[in-house]
Amino acid sequence: MNKDKIIAAAGRLADDEGFESLTLAAVARIFDVRLPSLYGHLANLHELKKGVGLLALDSLAERTEEAIAGRAGKDALVALVNTHRDFARQHPGLFQASRYPLDPQSAALSGGARLARVNHAMLRGYSLKDEDRVHATRLIGSFVLGFSLLELAGSFSHSDPEPELSWKRDVEGLDGLLQSWAGQGNIAESI
Repeated sequence: MNKDKIIAAAGRLADDEGFESLTLAAVARIFDVRLPSLYGHLANLHELKKGVGLLALDSLAERTEEAIAGRAGKDALVALVNTHRDFARQHPGLFQASRYPLDPQSAALSGGARLARVNHAMLRGYSLKDEDRVHATRLIGSFVLGFSLLELAGSFSHSDPEPELSWKRDVEGLDGLLQSWAGQGNIAESI
């Protein structure tokens, strides 16, 4: 038992039972040890959840980098958002963990920073200014997070059409917005 193994086990537990229900006691049961045995490896629950969050961000960043490698424009956008959605479906606990609040230093060194760089690189295919790439990255993140959380909660299961059609239409709309965004100048000044 070491810190990396504990965090990996906690990540699997988060996927199985939900990130919000993750406790040190539950992780201790996985290793068939008493709770005080974990304190030699982790200071508290925050450190465990932070570790799972960092694990999630690293895993998502690695998948995203692989997915968009060699792609540009809409093809890269589709690969990026589909990778995030697939990650949320396959690893719902880790997807939640990827949103765990991090201190600035940890965030800067995390897979989250890699994800931002990947997003910015993908958005160069849309000829956006640097500042607009930041706004677009936030928009893409909000879209993927919102859609995925609603889908995981079953919010789309009560009506037609199927969520897959909505996803495709929404990604098409996002692509169209990003294509038109480059020529609109400073939108924030007109609002």
